[in-house]
Amino acid sequence: MKLFLLLSAVGFCWAQYTPHTKPGRTSLVHLFEWHWADIALECEQYLAPNGFGGVQISPPNENVVINNPSRPWWERYQPVSYKLCTRSGNEDEFKDMVTRCNNVGVRIYVDAVINHMSGSGVGAGTNSTCRSYFNPGSRDFPAVPYSGWDFNDGKCKTGTGEIENYNDPYQVRDCRLVSLLDLALEKDYVRSKIAEYLNHLIDTGVAGFRIDASKHMWPGDMKAVLDKLHNLNTSWFPEGSKAFIYQEVIDLGGEPIKSSEYFGNGRVTEFKYGVKLGTVLRKWSGEKMAYLKNWGEGWGFMPSDKALVFVDNHDNQRGHGAGGASILTFWDSRLYKMGVGFMLAHPYGFTRVMSSFHWPRHFENGKDVNDWIGPPNDGGVIKRVTINPDTTCGNGWVCEHRWRQIRNMVAFRNVVDGEAFTNWWDNGSNQVAFGRGNKGFIVFNNDDWPLSVTLQTGLPAGTYCDVISGDKSGGNCAGIKIYVSSDSKANFSISNSAEDPFIAIHAESKL
Repeated sequence: MKLFLLLSAVGFCWAQYTPHTKPGRTSLVHLFEWHWADIALECEQYLAPNGFGGVQISPPNENVVINNPSRPWWERYQPVSYKLCTRSGNEDEFKDMVTRCNNVGVRIYVDAVINHMSGSGVGAGTNSTCRSYFNPGSRDFPAVPYSGWDFNDGKCKTGTGEIENYNDPYQVRDCRLVSLLDLALEKDYVRSKIAEYLNHLIDTGVAGFRIDASKHMWPGDMKAVLDKLHNLNTSWFPEGSKAFIYQEVIDLGGEPIKSSEYFGNGRVTEFKYGVKLGTVLRKWSGEKMAYLKNWGEGWGFMPSDKALVFVDNHDNQRGHGAGGASILTFWDSRLYKMGVGFMLAHPYGFTRVMSSFHWPRHFENGKDVNDWIGPPNDGGVIKRVTINPDTTCGNGWVCEHRWRQIRNMVAFRNVVDGEAFTNWWDNGSNQVAFGRGNKGFIVFNNDDWPLSVTLQTGLPAGTYCDVISGDKSGGNCAGIKIYVSSDSKANFSISNSAEDPFIAIHAESKL
C-alpha cells in the first residue's frame, strides 16, 4: 500500500513535467499576441505539418484597456476578471482554436496570470476588454468576485506596499509587483477562484500552463491551487493526465529565491540558458563555443528534466525581465539563428521557440523607450497575421518559427529525440560540432576565419541535405549536400562570412 501511494505521488508529480505533445513532437512556439483565429489556422496549415508540438498563447482572460493609440503589450498582464475575452478573441473563438489545434495534434499552453490583478494606478470603471466594472483603488473586482479581503496588502511590510528589496523573499511574495494588486493565495477562496478559471481552460482542452510571476507566489500556495486542477480533457489526452506546468522564476543566481523551490510543482523557466548562450555566441567576457562541451547542468543550470528553455522571451527581448544586452533576438538574426539552432540540437531541457512582432526601437541612454509598444494594430485592433508567398509573415509580424533554419531545426530535434549527445569536436575556439546518436549532426563556425574539417558524424553512409542552407525536396537538396563515407566521416566547409554559419544533417534529410 505504501509503495502504491509513493508511486501515485511520483506519478502525479511527473505528470506536471510532461508536455503531452504528440509522440515525435518536441518543441513549443510562443505565438505572442496572435488572434485565436490566426493561431487555429497556423496549427492546421503550418505547425502540425512541420512537427511543432504546441503553442504558448498570450493571457486569454479579461484585462485592462490602456488608452493610447497602440495599447501596450503589457496590458494583457493586468487582469480584471477570468472571462475569456481579450484583443485576441472571445470565448467562442478561444474554444474553436483549442479544438482545431488539438484535432491536428498541436497543444495549447495558456499564459496564466494568477499572482495579481490590475494595477493600483488604473482608475475605476469599465475600461476593460469585456467591459466589466472594476475598481483597483478599493480592490473591487466584482466580475470574479474579489474584494479587499482577497489581497495581500495587510501582509506586506514595506512602507509603499511595493517590493523594495528583492533579497527579502517575504517582500517578493507578499508585496505589490510594479503596483499590481497582489492576490492572497493563502486563502482558500482565492485558490478556488483561480482553480475555477484554470479548470475552465482545462475542460476546454488546454494542455498546460505557463505560470506568470511564479517567483512572486509561495510554492506551497501554488501547489494548493494546482492540487485543485481537473485532469485533462479525455477527448485529446489519456485518462488521468495532469496539466503540464512550467513556472516563470527568474533566478540568475543573485537572489535568495531559487528555482529549485518550485520543482515540486512542475518545470521551471531556466533564464540562465539564454543569458549564457548569448554571452558565448557574442564572444563576450572571453567566452568561446568550445566551452559548451558540458552545456546544461555543467554550467550550473537546473536538472534538464526540470527545465523549460528558450533563447529569448517576450520580456527579455525588450530588455525586461532578465538577461540584459547578451540576450539574442530576431534583431540579431545571424547570431539568433545559431543560438536557436544550438538549443534545438542540444538535448538539454524542453524547448520553446519565440515568435515575435516588430516594433520601432528607439534608444535613449541605452534604453529602448518603445519597449512598451503592442502588437501590429489598427486603432488598437490587432492586425491579422498575413503570409507572404515565400511563407514568411507580413503585417508587422516577425514569425521566427517560419524561418527555414528554425523550422528545420524543430524537425531536427524531433528526429534526434532521445538520442545521446555524441562526437563532440571543437577547435579550441568558436568552431564546434556534435552529434545525436546516429540520427543527427551539427557543425558551427562562429570564428572569424573559414572552417574546413573532416569529422566523425556517427551517421550511416550516404548523401545528406544540409537543412540550414535549404530544404530536402523532391529527392534533391535545395542547399548544400554533405557526403558521409562508410566510416561515418564527412567533410564540412563553412565560410566565416556565410549568412548562416552552421550546417545540420539528420536521418530524414538523407537522400
